Amino acid sequence: MHNADWLARSTRAVWHPCTQMQRHETFPLIPIARGEGVWLVDFDGKRYLDAVSSWWVNLFGHGHPRINAALVDQLGQLEHVMLAGFTHQPVVELSERLGALTGLGHAFYGSDGASATEIALKMSFQFWQQTGHPGKTRFIHLAHSYHGETLGALAVTDVPLFRQTYAPLLNAALSAPSPDARLAGPGEDGEAVARRAAAGLEALLAAHAGQVAALIVEPLVQGAAGMAMYHPVYLSEARRLCHQYGVHLIADEIAVGFGRTGTLFACEQAGIRADFLCLSKGITGGYLPLSCVLTTDEVYAAFYHADIRRGFLHSHSYTGNALACRAALAVLDIFAEDDILARNRGKAAEFAPLLAPLQAHPAVRHFRQQGMIWAFDVDTARGDFALAFFRDMLEQGCLVRPIGQTVYFMPPYVIEAEQMAMLVAATLRTLDALVGEGEGSALAEPAVP
Repeated sequence: MHNADWLARSTRAVWHPCTQMQRHETFPLIPIARGEGVWLVDFDGKRYLDAVSSWWVNLFGHGHPRINAALVDQLGQLEHVMLAGFTHQPVVELSERLGALTGLGHAFYGSDGASATEIALKMSFQFWQQTGHPGKTRFIHLAHSYHGETLGALAVTDVPLFRQTYAPLLNAALSAPSPDARLAGPGEDGEAVARRAAAGLEALLAAHAGQVAALIVEPLVQGAAGMAMYHPVYLSEARRLCHQYGVHLIADEIAVGFGRTGTLFACEQAGIRADFLCLSKGITGGYLPLSCVLTTDEVYAAFYHADIRRGFLHSHSYTGNALACRAALAVLDIFAEDDILARNRGKAAEFAPLLAPLQAHPAVRHFRQQGMIWAFDVDTARGDFALAFFRDMLEQGCLVRPIGQTVYFMPPYVIEAEQMAMLVAATLRTLDALVGEGEGSALAEPAVP
């Protein structure tokens, strides 16, 4: 079958995520037949360079032989067993290894990033209820934060496009200033912005600490905010302030964990340990849905009791799925055996000259890089910039999905210099074609990751 056949069937039967389906009357879906490394291949044989790692999940390319082999082996042993009352080898080994890597123990599993956020928020809330602090029921998030789209996660998400419709259903959270380095005023650098934001956080904690259960942050990079990158001193200050005011720190490393920022986990660059660490996306290398929340022994102990009602009564049918855990173990093996973090540092240095023409483009603002994430903002009045850019890049065989006026690359780590050069050349052609063409649509496109 060809693209057109699958396109028609998908349009009739599938409700696609984060999408206005009417758009596909004029902007067709792309049916994908297979993946090969950094490439996605459609049913007509056209290849697309997956520069966003299929929504930030794919670490080592599509169809990685070692992850494939691990899953085939696991299929011959155990595909799934309920984790209530039972356990299995992959979930035990994965929990042990994540604990050793993070200094946190007792991993609790979910199915996706929003589930991880929900788990951490509920655990923090219940901890305070069970330790004599029933007034600590609120959460602090950063301005422009994104933590997921289930109701608890949406309550700490500050993206109007996602939360406005559901506002009556959401608990009221507190918003702290973002440390986004792009907010620098005259004479300020990224560190100064981070310290100024930390001062704003302290004022909020001083006024509300008795009501606050936790602060939740995306360490170093706020993804849906337009890849807002910030200085690690903010994390150091947030850790200090949370300790000072008796508030949990939740590190949402769903997008930035597993090497995206240059270290295995972003919090390492500030030398801190959060009270809760949320992981998902890259945890299985982009193969299977899995999320994990790791927390401290102190939090775990507050739930350890003879009374069932004091336990953490949260579950998913596929909690700790054996196949997903086995894929995650293969991912950790690849990191350890192939020295991925060092390789990524080498690639980032190798790619820097290739990206220099983008940095110098007259329409580019705030060119920035953190580990294996590159981003820049485009100075354009086009209301339809993101959609037009996405469409033009697809025609050139590149999957790049801007967030508003922010263009970013977050490719699989297996990308090579030749492929990065192709991506940069296509991006330059698209910028030249779109910027200055006119205003485009009068209705601005909302920023959608």
